[in-house]
Amino acid sequence: MMKLITEELLDETTRKAKASARLRMNHNFHDSMESAVHRLLNALEPGTYLTPHRHMDKEETYLILRGSLFAFFFDDDGNITDKTLLSQAKGNYGLEIPPRTWHSIVALEPGTMIFEVKSGPYVPLTPEEIAAWAPPPSDTEKVAAYMKHLLDF
Repeated sequence: MMKLITEELLDETTRKAKASARLRMNHNFHDSMESAVHRLLNALEPGTYLTPHRHMDKEETYLILRGSLFAFFFDDDGNITDKTLLSQAKGNYGLEIPPRTWHSIVALEPGTMIFEVKSGPYVPLTPEEIAAWAPPPSDTEKVAAYMKHLLDF
């Protein structure tokens, strides 16, 4: 069956992200978490926090559908090595993140939406794939300071 990405689907996924405590929401196109390829919309609102992480054995691709975001890349000590703006208005439409690359993203505009592709099946991140040098999502005060630090880079 054909799966269509429409303005209505983007709006619905954005509404769910705004209502979510995490300020983000996925809409999966893959049939199951066991699928060989995961394809999804990822709605991101300003203030959502994605702990810096890496995938040891898979690349990840982001295509910006609306809004804008910064993608951050880090070395093993947590130092920012690069910052890339994804924005249709600026002509930067997407990126592919190689395996073993520490990364995170920060949404800059309400209604920011990416189409994300990565290999399946879904396997939760292991401790070695979650940045020990970044604050955990539960520490909202440190997260706010960390996100300000990222945006000031």
